[in-house]
Amino acid sequence: MYRFLLTPRWLVLHVVVLLVIPAFVLLGQWQFGRYEEQSSATDLATGNLAAAPVPIGSLLPEGGTAEPGDKFRTVTATGTYDVSNQTLVRRRPQNGQTGFYVLTPLITGQGQAVLVNRGWVKAGASADAVPDVPPPPAGQVAVTGRLRLSETEESSGIRNRAGLPPGQVLLIDVPAIGGRMPYKMPVGYVDLTEQSPAIAAAPEPVPPPDVGGGGGLNLAYGVQWWLFIGIAVGGWLILIRREAADLRQAAAKEAEDSAAGQNTTEAPANP
Repeated sequence: MYRFLLTPRWLVLHVVVLLVIPAFVLLGQWQFGRYEEQSSATDLATGNLAAAPVPIGSLLPEGGTAEPGDKFRTVTATGTYDVSNQTLVRRRPQNGQTGFYVLTPLITGQGQAVLVNRGWVKAGASADAVPDVPPPPAGQVAVTGRLRLSETEESSGIRNRAGLPPGQVLLIDVPAIGGRMPYKMPVGYVDLTEQSPAIAAAPEPVPPPDVGGGGGLNLAYGVQWWLFIGIAVGGWLILIRREAADLRQAAAKEAEDSAAGQNTTEAPANP
C-alpha cells in the first residue's frame, strides 16, 4: 500500500521536507539569538539612561576610549567652548527634516577637550549652504549629557566621503575630528542634554535614544519558525495518509467492479 512513497514524485517531497526542517530550526535559533542580543542591549541602555550622572573623567579618562557598556551613561563636564574648531555633521534627520549636528569642543583643561554634540539645526537653503548655528555660552560652562561612542562606517551604516565643505563631516569619527584639533580628545563624545548657564537660542537637543522593545519581535519570529516545523511535518503526514486512503478506496472500488462483472458473467440466462 505504501510503495507509492518510493515513486519519484514522493521522493522529491521527502527531500524537500528533510531540507526544510533543519532550515527552520536554524532560522528559529538565529531569531532567538537576536532576541537575546536585543534584550541585553535594551536592558543595558535602559539601565545606563537611568543611572545617576558621573564626571566624564570616571568613564572616559584622558586619552581613553568610551566603552560599549557605558553607552548612554549620563556624564558631566566643566570647561569653555571652542567655537573656532566647531564641526557640523551633515545629513542628520530630526523632526522629519534633514539638518546638521553641531559638534563643539569643550576645553576641560590644559591641552584637553571633549567633543560635545550641542544639538541639531535645520539645513540651509542648499546642500552646501552653511546653516544658522546659535553660538554657545561664553566663559565657563557646566554641561550634562549622554556618553556616546565614536562612529564608524560599520557601526553607523553611513558611508564617509571626501570633498565636503570645510568644517563639515558625515561621521562623528572622533579620532579623525580630533586629529585636526590643537588639543587631545578622548575617543567618545557627549550628546548635550543641559548646560549652565543656559541660553535662549541654542541648537535643538538630540532626543533620547529609542532603546527598542527588547527583541520581542525576534522572539515571536523564532517561535513562528519552529511552529512551521510542525506544520511541515504535519502536512507531510496528512498528504501520505490522504494518498494511502485514496489508493485503498481505488483498490476497493476496483475489487467491487471486478466482482460485479464476474457475477454478471456467471449468472444463467432466463428461460
